Amino acid sequence: MENISLNKHISGQFNAELEDIRNRVLAMGGLVERQLEQSLDALSALDAELAKKIIEGDHKVNGMEVSIDEECTRIIAKRQPAASDLRLIIAISKTIADLERIGDACVRIAKAALDKRNKNEKPLLVSIESMGRHATRTLHATLDALARMDADAAFELHKEDAKLDKEYEGIIRQLMTYMMEDPRSIPGVLDVLWAARAVERVGDRCKNICEYVIYYVKGKDVRHTSYEDMEKDLQS
Repeated sequence: MENISLNKHISGQFNAELEDIRNRVLAMGGLVERQLEQSLDALSALDAELAKKIIEGDHKVNGMEVSIDEECTRIIAKRQPAASDLRLIIAISKTIADLERIGDACVRIAKAALDKRNKNEKPLLVSIESMGRHATRTLHATLDALARMDADAAFELHKEDAKLDKEYEGIIRQLMTYMMEDPRSIPGVLDVLWAARAVERVGDRCKNICEYVIYYVKGKDVRHTSYEDMEKDLQS
């Protein structure tokens, strides 16, 4: 009877540890989501103070990544999880890396807001703001799919990256035209270009997180898989 009780205690403690890292990754996601929203606000208003706040706050995101990653390593070493438990830890470990990269993208966007030259290119920032809000909605929905471990929602959100890519391509064409018409604008436009690229990368990271959700739920790696084959995997 003592062994049975001990096993239940260990299992319960293990479940608590898994729930803890799950909650921590969602908290990290919430922080990154706020960073993205604020970086876009800073770029739209060319708010230097808000931009500096975002840049200085990036260390919090980095710290959360390191802390959660260390806990994942500890759990693997101590508990030697298998099957779905191991997939959960792997999915979380990969997710926090992508969330940290989104944090870096927020810093890149914020830095564009600091450059006074961009006051002359403010009309160009409108397109980036629209794309940025799309990326923010996608990130929010991706984090929701992660919280619920909803593979079907993750599959649908996976497609949003292609839409963001098209928006990015349209902005690139617009910026190229602008630079050709006025070569003096090139330095400022390049800053806008880097900000647009940062927003586009947010979509890539959301796509990756959706793949981790599908991997956890279905136990299948869907990277480099066509949508048709991915849908078959979800139905199987």
